[in-house]
Amino acid sequence: MIQLPKIIKRRGKRIGRGYGSGKGGHTVGRGQKGQKTRNKIGVLFEGIKMKKSLLKKIPLLRGKEKNQGRVKPLIVKLGKLNSLPANSTVNLDLVVKEGWVEKEKALKFGVKILGDDKIEKKLTVSLPISKSAAGIIEKAGGKVIINA
Repeated sequence: MIQLPKIIKRRGKRIGRGYGSGKGGHTVGRGQKGQKTRNKIGVLFEGIKMKKSLLKKIPLLRGKEKNQGRVKPLIVKLGKLNSLPANSTVNLDLVVKEGWVEKEKALKFGVKILGDDKIEKKLTVSLPISKSAAGIIEKAGGKVIINA
């Protein structure tokens, strides 16, 4: 049997636009009295049936881990790298040695290089770095080993 394409699309029924519309008049398809007839109610509304409600079936999220945000790395601005000598390798040890971040925090959270400053020196970066900062370092003749 051949399936013919559907060529007639029926518009949705406009409710509450007079008796001639098919859904007009007194209650316009909402039934009679009650909260649902008068205004908008939430999707999870179930009347008085709270003991078997969807909200009661979901396990409660309690404890320390509920509101923890994700761990963000420590930020080192790109302009600080200008103080380093040319052709040096920027890694975690160097950043800690320069005193830009503390060692314990750097090991715990990680370090990321951000910024849009100018750099005049060739540097090799082996830390996570933003795309824009990596482009600036490569323009200056440097090299990015890790781009995360």
